[in-house]
Amino acid sequence: MVTSRSGEPRTRRGGPPGCCDVVTVPARQGLEAVDILRRQAEGDAVGPVLHDEGGRTLGFLVPPGTAAEWDVPGSTCTRTDGHGPPVEGSEWLLPPEDAHLATDPAALREALGEAQRLIDAADNCR
Repeated sequence: MVTSRSGEPRTRRGGPPGCCDVVTVPARQGLEAVDILRRQAEGDAVGPVLHDEGGRTLGFLVPPGTAAEWDVPGSTCTRTDGHGPPVEGSEWLLPPEDAHLATDPAALREALGEAQRLIDAADNCR
């Protein structure tokens, strides 16, 4: 995903601005996953990320069509039909200007799994 002049994300395949799916996860797991993805491929592994106003969730922009096959427990993937991210009251954690590519769904799936394992290990140490 690259950005248009307006800063709206669009796919490298020339899709319409805002054409993406959004994977929504709890903030704690999402922040861990952002850190994991940023360590991969010199930070190019994570695309634009939204956070909600209350700080409860993060939304990763992923390529269109991801929602049809997304099956990661504890997360949801929403198809946007080219209407942009469907998260009202959200702001960019990683804006499209800083993260030009959509997050690869396979990389995100792995990062979310690793993040959950780290969280479980930390919680079990208490």
